[in-house]
Amino acid sequence: MTKTSAARCGMPMMIQLPGLAETSLYYAFRNSDILGQSIVVVLFLFSMITWTIMIEKGISLKSALRDSAAFLVKFRAKRNPMTFADRIEDEPSPAARVCEAAYQRISQMKIEQSDGSRRALTFNEIDIVRATLEQAVADQIIELERKMIFLATAVSISPFLGLFGTVWGIMLAFTELAIAGKADIQTLAPGVSGALLTTVLGLVVAIPSVVGYNIITSRIKSTIVHLDNFVEEFIVKLKIENLNEQEKPDSGEF
Repeated sequence: MTKTSAARCGMPMMIQLPGLAETSLYYAFRNSDILGQSIVVVLFLFSMITWTIMIEKGISLKSALRDSAAFLVKFRAKRNPMTFADRIEDEPSPAARVCEAAYQRISQMKIEQSDGSRRALTFNEIDIVRATLEQAVADQIIELERKMIFLATAVSISPFLGLFGTVWGIMLAFTELAIAGKADIQTLAPGVSGALLTTVLGLVVAIPSVVGYNIITSRIKSTIVHLDNFVEEFIVKLKIENLNEQEKPDSGEF
């Protein structure tokens, strides 16, 4: 049956493909005012940026956890923590950067003796090494949490931006309805559809962002716990090595 015959018989015509475009998100966007369209653009940019940050942080944190685990295996294989100092620069993990800071601090204490051996560290020097390790961990935390503020902001502000756009759009829709002087769906629908678009996009941005934020935050916390444990492990090894140095007999003894 053709369109003409269907119309003559009073039968409703099926919506054709071009008409579907008029009921899509583009229809809602096109019927929004400049403020509503601006909110849509901002939310779209938020979505792109948050996905970029989540992917980037996810990859970097996965690498950090993997590299730190591999470094700890090598570090624990050494009885003396100082024997690993020469190869520390080749290690890319956050734990290696913390360890490198400790080596640099110890090198400033001039523990090397004339015969090539190392003297035992004093209690005050060990406290200084611990403070250096904790400071290095804090520096790594800052690096791990870099860009997280934007992700947290997107999670918090996106639903409110969407809600603001919806309230604004509905207010305009009812204003146009009052100006038109007649209450029909043809007058109200375009404004309402444009208003609801901002809420949809606000949720589209916020829902993946909050999931990604929680996953990334969990990985950051795991990395921080590993770094804190490494600090204690390094200090314990350093104290054990100190005891071994103190128990060695002096060369002048018979």
